[in-house]
Amino acid sequence: MRYNSKIDAILVLEDGTMFKGKAVSNKQDTAFGEICFNTGMTGYQEIFTDPSYYGQLMVTTNAHIGNYGVHEDENQSNSPKIAGLICKNFSYSPSRYSTDDTLEAFLSDVNLFAISDVDTRALVRHIRKHGAMNAVISTDIANIDELTEQLAQYPKMDGLELASKVSTEQPYYFGNKEAKYKVSVLDLGVKTNILKHISNRDTYLKVFPYNSKLEELLSFEPDAIFLSNGPGDPQPLSEAIELAKEAIEKDLPTFGICLGHQVIALSQGISTYKMHHGHRGINHPVQNLITGKSEITSQNHGFAVDKTDAETAENIELTHVHLNDHTLAGMRIKNKMCFSVQYHPEAGPGPNDATYLFDDFYQMYAK
Repeated sequence: MRYNSKIDAILVLEDGTMFKGKAVSNKQDTAFGEICFNTGMTGYQEIFTDPSYYGQLMVTTNAHIGNYGVHEDENQSNSPKIAGLICKNFSYSPSRYSTDDTLEAFLSDVNLFAISDVDTRALVRHIRKHGAMNAVISTDIANIDELTEQLAQYPKMDGLELASKVSTEQPYYFGNKEAKYKVSVLDLGVKTNILKHISNRDTYLKVFPYNSKLEELLSFEPDAIFLSNGPGDPQPLSEAIELAKEAIEKDLPTFGICLGHQVIALSQGISTYKMHHGHRGINHPVQNLITGKSEITSQNHGFAVDKTDAETAENIELTHVHLNDHTLAGMRIKNKMCFSVQYHPEAGPGPNDATYLFDDFYQMYAK
């Protein structure tokens, strides 16, 4: 019954390509963002609430989205952060016994626009061939020319600073205050599960806004510094880059994930670049160059650290490489207590292939 009542919608890409679809809810709406796709077969709630996806229209390659509903414990932030959702089949009646709510209600609560009945296979092939680009989804199918004009004015992701949109405005604490160790977290868009992994290792956390100074983080008297994941281009994050540089110079135990990894690279004079269409999924193979072992990893990034720059830098040791395209997936600073990875060890699709990285971080500061 609901399927037949869906409102017509359209997806318009920056290059003029269009795809027809249907609005998930029965209301008129429009959403702009950079289009990207995630190949994960599960974990849509974690994807939608991951701050790293802020400003992006998410295409899910799994044919069925919403079929197991949502559960409060699986949120990675306080609300969905994607700009909009594009899927093939949207399920309104979840079947998981522990479901707290339907995905439809979850998205409706924050007025997040979603469309379904899109040929996502053809759409993903187009993105893979032509690259990530801005797009718009809308029910205003009678005014495509106007939508196209608005889309042309929408800001590009390249050069866009977005950490300020998702970072905490005020410092806050996480974990057990009676824990033996303390870590200061620079919040560039941190996922809740990352905080859980660090705090589970006898560590109390204080999370600071994205533009905090190192002196502010050190006022917590931490045993280590963590630079989080987050959205957007790392290059505009001048305060975070300077913080990372100072922390490394002081030889403070420092760990960075995803955007934090890119910030650490920039602090050492290593460049970053926007990828053709990025890495987003839970089946990305990475090799640990130190141990020779391979890991199945979760990744979600549209920018990367220049591998050639890292290889030629005298103070950088490459520790991980992506086995599909040989991009840099991890590094450490020689003679300093600092390392970083481009992927998400907390997501655990392996399921525990990469959680040793949190142990490595813990061992750096545990006395």
